[in-house]
Amino acid sequence: MGEELISKKELLERYGISYGALYRWKRMGLIPEEWFLKKATVTGQETFFPKELICERVELIQSQKDAYSLDELSKQFHKESEAKAVLTIRTVYGDKTFYLNEIQAVLLEDGNGNVKDLSKEIPGLRKERRE
Repeated sequence: MGEELISKKELLERYGISYGALYRWKRMGLIPEEWFLKKATVTGQETFFPKELICERVELIQSQKDAYSLDELSKQFHKESEAKAVLTIRTVYGDKTFYLNEIQAVLLEDGNGNVKDLSKEIPGLRKERRE
């Protein structure tokens, strides 16, 4: 079974972004070219995206665009794509993946208020982020 897709129209409506903004993000490298999937439909050719990837990225851009310029976000995303090391957390609700260079600490709480820092046990986690 393939990954779930979302159409460009659905994406734009869901997040209230314009066609122009979407393609500006693409030109800036905020959204990878390979995520733009052209598919034949009954109404002609339409663009689709891997739903989980694009939704997560758009939400991240929208949540960070007031704190950082699009150029700064683009530079960060390029660093991430170069550093492919990730941490994936698998739950009954699905997987959530994080780039190691985004993680500041990995903490495990046992439900009784006891917290264990697992950061040192993850190879490749940036040391300057752990402090």
